[in-house]
Order: sequence, then structure tokens, then C-alpha cells
Amino acid sequence: MEERQVQKAHKLVVNNRKTSAVTGVLDVLSFDLNEILLETEQGMLVVKGTDLHVNRLTLEKGEVDLSGNIDSIAYSTITQSPGKNENFIAKLFK
Repeated sequence: MEERQVQKAHKLVVNNRKTSAVTGVLDVLSFDLNEILLETEQGMLVVKGTDLHVNRLTLEKGEVDLSGNIDSIAYSTITQSPGKNENFIAKLFK
């Protein structure tokens, strides 16, 4: 029997390119002043800009609040090929 994965709700709100509220976050993989990498229900989310900060992180609820000068937001989907044990972070930055 085939199992279906149920995706939870994911929401991204950006206010005046200065603040952002994200729901459906599974994990914060990395962050610095210029880039924040989030794993969300809808795939990997990369936020780029300057002076970026993670103001509030509640992984139990899957919520993250960000602030700073947001220049770009991009999603990427990573699918694991059968038989390959390559790290998903390594695949993201190929």
C-alpha cells in the first residue's frame, strides 16, 4: 500500500522588505547576516539580504519571524534519489 504524505500549511508574509513571518517551518538549517536557510513544508527556503536576524523561532509551532533588509526569497525542492546517500545540503549547493 502506498503511503501519502500530508503537507501542513505553509505561509510566508513579507512586510516592506524589512520583516517576514514564516509558518510551516521544520528546521532552521543555517543563518548569518546575509542568508537564512529554512526547511519548510514546501521545500527549502533561502532568504538573502543584509543585516538579517531570526527574531523568534518556535519549531513546535513551525513559526519563524525574520527581520533585516530582504533582497530575495527562493524555494528549492530536493528529492532523494534511491540508492544515493548524498547529504541534502550538498545537493542544494551543487
